[in-house]
Amino acid sequence: MRIVRPASMEDAPAIARIVNHWAAQGKMLFRRAEEVERSIRDFVVLQDDGEVTGCGALALYGADLAEVRSLAVLPSVQRGGGGAAIVRHLLAAAVELRVQRVFAFTYVPGFFEKLGFEVVPPETLPQKAWRDCIHCPKRTNCDEIAVLHELPASRP
Repeated sequence: MRIVRPASMEDAPAIARIVNHWAAQGKMLFRRAEEVERSIRDFVVLQDDGEVTGCGALALYGADLAEVRSLAVLPSVQRGGGGAAIVRHLLAAAVELRVQRVFAFTYVPGFFEKLGFEVVPPETLPQKAWRDCIHCPKRTNCDEIAVLHELPASRP
């Protein structure tokens, strides 16, 4: 059975392993297990028959903005809908938090566009640069594409 659930500390090594599989191919940034542990509350995992097969995180940038980050699934479950299930779960969490906009930086904008995101100029997200890009090894030659999802207006 496939589920998306909040990550626990026990999931940190699996999350790091999945992310770093893709990082080794230049598709993501490396994440140490200790780094994942520090932000474990941001993560959800995709679990297939008890095995963690994917992950993603929702990082908050303030009351109106969040990022989908560290989105990855094992190659064996790619194209099976797991990545989309993770993103939908994270978007639902953003709606519950009344976040107005969710963004991602990606090499596969088409995947995100199918989920309601639109490609935007990266400079429309200066919060990302101020907080993260300054520390990124790719900061001077970022080749990722920024995508943004405007969420429904929150109700009082």
